[in-house]
Order: sequence, then C-alpha cells, then structure tokens
Amino acid sequence: MSKSGKARVLTPEQFTHLLGVIKNHRWPEKNTAIVQVSFKLGLRVQEIALLQVKEVAELEFQGNRTTGFRLKEILALPANITKGSSATKRSTTPYHRRRISMTVEEFNQKLRQVEELAKAGAEIKPEDFHPPVQNRKGKSRDLPMKDLVLREALTDYLCVRLDQDPSLKPSDPLFLSQKGGPYSPNTLQDHIALMIRRWASIEKGSSHSGRRTLLTGIIQGEASGLKAAQQVAGHVNEATTLIYQELPEWSIADALQRVGTVYK
Repeated sequence: MSKSGKARVLTPEQFTHLLGVIKNHRWPEKNTAIVQVSFKLGLRVQEIALLQVKEVAELEFQGNRTTGFRLKEILALPANITKGSSATKRSTTPYHRRRISMTVEEFNQKLRQVEELAKAGAEIKPEDFHPPVQNRKGKSRDLPMKDLVLREALTDYLCVRLDQDPSLKPSDPLFLSQKGGPYSPNTLQDHIALMIRRWASIEKGSSHSGRRTLLTGIIQGEASGLKAAQQVAGHVNEATTLIYQELPEWSIADALQRVGTVYK
C-alpha cells in the first residue's frame, strides 16, 4: 500500500481535467508543455527545470534570427542534469547540505576526536568533523518523444517562444518562469504543485505525480514493464523502480468500494 507521503497517481479523468483547467490560466502553452513532459516522459522536476531548447528541438536560423525549429524524435537527457549529478553546469542554485551520513565506526572515531580536543581545551568547530561531500555522477538516458499530444504541446509552446524571442538560442532554458528567467527546481516544484492541487483541486498532487503516474502505468501495463520503467526512470537499481509497483490510490479506492457494496 502506498505511503501517505507519496505523490498522487492521477486517473486518466483527473489528467484530462488538469489539462482543461490549465487552459483557463496564464501561459497555457507553457504550462501544458510542462505537464506533458512530466506525465509523458517521467522527468524529475530538476530535470525539467534544467532542460535546454536543444534537448527537444533543432532550431533553424537565418542570420542571427531564429526562423523555425524541428522537433526531435528522441530527448537525449544529459547526465549532468539528472538526480545523481550536482548539475553545476546548469543550475545556479547553491548547494546546501541538509544531511550527513556516516557509519557507526566513523561516528565513534569523530566522537573520540572531539573528546580529546575538549580535554586539551582546544576550539571545536563542528564543520571540521563533517565527512567530505561526495561528487556523484548522473546517468544520461534517451527518451523517445513519440506521443502525439506531447509533440503537439511542445510545438505550440515553442511557436509562442519564437514569437516572443526571435533570437532564441539552442542553449536557452526550455521553460522560463514568470520573471523571464530559468526555473529553479524548487520554484518549478511549487508551480507544478500549484497547478495540480490548487487549479485542478487534486489532493496530494505534486511535481512527482507525473513521474509516478507514468512509471506505475508502465509497470502495470505490460509484462516487461518493470525493466522498461527502470530505463525510463534512469534508476541504477531495479529495487528503486519496484517502489512504483505499488497500487495507486484510485485502484485501492475501487477495491474498497467493491467490498463496501457487499458488506452493507
């Protein structure tokens, strides 16, 4: 059974409703494209925020002016924007350490060092005992953009972008915030949650709902779904993908309702 903290898996009806309410708010082309990328490609919010135009389209130029584009068949997601990467080449958001992990043996060793310094009357600085930050590498993955609705949404959005900025460059951020700059992962996370929870009134919807909805659907939809979901998600370990094998909330609700009609 799904844990209470997990993002909502949307039903097809809820997804259709979400797309409908987006049309009644500002920037419908952009917001529709964001939601389509999330639900049809299963990208993490950091990956969506750091996408550049060149990942989804080949631009056409005449002098310094961008005259058109050709949508790509495959989104080649670079390793430097995926979860395992620090994304330093694209993200300007500073890294703030929130959690420190160490073994019991390492902790006891640090504790003994603190005790020795305290006995000697030396100054103790907590940061001197933090384990070093490990530089992790991300994992690139190729995601075919075959879905026609996804392609239509990206096409509509890029047409709007070109009308607004004929000097659009391949290295420009794919999605821009209301302030005109690139989204930070945190800002985009809040924006997607706003669309799902506030605009569409879907409880527990979050920026992870698209990814969870897609991967859950892949796993439950075919015999080879688990392996396909693992590749789409970019998970190194199959055990991580198995989390998405849990039944979504609406499936559990249907089961409870069926039993309720018998035991009245």
